[in-house]
Amino acid sequence: MNTSDKYAARALTARCTDDQLIVDLEDGRVIATPLVWYPRLLDATPEQRANWELIGRGEGIHWPDVDEDLSVEGMLKGLPAVRRTSSAA
Repeated sequence: MNTSDKYAARALTARCTDDQLIVDLEDGRVIATPLVWYPRLLDATPEQRANWELIGRGEGIHWPDVDEDLSVEGMLKGLPAVRRTSSAA
């Protein structure tokens, strides 16, 4: 284990309210970010938001029903989701 891995924040659980994404970290911290930062989650149903899985050892969270991936590092830095654009053929 390298030093940066030793101090990496890892998610344990995730949940959404009507306006926030709340993530519990294994070190006891709780991250709450505005749901409007994540348009795919904002537009998702409560059932879709509740269907999440950890990426790696908790470095991120994946919502398979809406194809959304968020990193714990990005949430801690206050970074909204990158908007994906469709390419013109």
